[in-house]
Amino acid sequence: MDGMTPLEGQAGLRGHRQLDEALLDNAAALANADQQGMLRALASAGAQVRESAALAAEANLAQIADDGRPRAVVVAGVGTAARAGDILATVAGSRSQVPVMAHRSAGVPGWVGAADAVIAVSASGRSPEALAAAEAAARRGARLVAIGAPNSELQALAERARAPFVPVPRRAPARASLWAVTVPVLLAARTLGLVRVAEADLAETAARLDADAERCRPTADSFVNPAKEMAIALGNSIPIVWGSSPLATVAARRVGDMLSANARYPVVSGSLGEAGRGRVGLLDGVYGGLAEGERDIFADPDEQSDQVRLRVLLLRDGGLADEDAAEDEPSAVEERRADAVEALALRRGVRCDTLRGEGASPLERLASLIAVPDFASVYLALAHGLDPTAVPAVTEMKEFTQT
Repeated sequence: MDGMTPLEGQAGLRGHRQLDEALLDNAAALANADQQGMLRALASAGAQVRESAALAAEANLAQIADDGRPRAVVVAGVGTAARAGDILATVAGSRSQVPVMAHRSAGVPGWVGAADAVIAVSASGRSPEALAAAEAAARRGARLVAIGAPNSELQALAERARAPFVPVPRRAPARASLWAVTVPVLLAARTLGLVRVAEADLAETAARLDADAERCRPTADSFVNPAKEMAIALGNSIPIVWGSSPLATVAARRVGDMLSANARYPVVSGSLGEAGRGRVGLLDGVYGGLAEGERDIFADPDEQSDQVRLRVLLLRDGGLADEDAAEDEPSAVEERRADAVEALALRRGVRCDTLRGEGASPLERLASLIAVPDFASVYLALAHGLDPTAVPAVTEMKEFTQT
């Protein structure tokens, strides 16, 4: 790359390091800053659940069940599509009699054959990874379901393979369409006998997403808007997002995706169980307890605004129901571990916020853990003067790597 001239995208970089909190309580200014409508796209999450369920019902998924339960299921795609695979694997759980894996590379694993099922997912319908996976699945005789934009390369490939195709209307960047791709994945898995997803679960999840969108609306002031409050709390920090259960860990990684892509914040995210094996030491580090120990509590906060510190966001969830706990980590262990992290952070003066999952089904609890942080990531971007829909570095990366 030596000697390469700057790409045009570099000239489009804009934004500021300091958080403009006043912007968040100015609805007109927010609307002007969010010209591409990312907030509006996130507010459609509940509608995405309902629409995708209807589109999946029209896609004749029943044909993939003709040969009974598959040996294994591969969800192929990258980015948000891969997160949909992670969600399926978590909802299926360790008790599932069929292995489920999210495959993030082109093609499919070498062991995939006629006894397996492949779900190829690409919100745009043109992801090289999803296209290669669909082609490989068709060539090897595996059952195939394709999920993506209508009138796309992926749809054409599915039609040639005579495989079900579920359209995903494209209205925003893929990361704002999580529910549009996740619901068809879950319903395809339900058709294969992997998971139990009741219509009531979908309805309650959609209702919760609608309610959270209302709470996080741009016209709601910061003191009553949990997403704006979270954005302010995370401002100029290094967020650490840990999930207490498998479901909460998927949510934590989704939060990390959104904070990184929308607000361009470096984020540590993952499982609280893994954190306890080493990463919890971050609380003692130069951005954790050491930084907090050197802070002058009597100094003007504005004078210390450039000092970057950790901010822990703990996603807590009871995990699976008691009857499923025999083969999974008991929820009591998860809760004790989360209590310990909160206590450790308190002792070191590291700020720690907790978000608790709510809802009867895993899908609704997942929605309750990611909806507010999704909005917070966009508010954080806008408060820094960033356009959450346009990431110049991503565009430049694609240009650099085009063959």
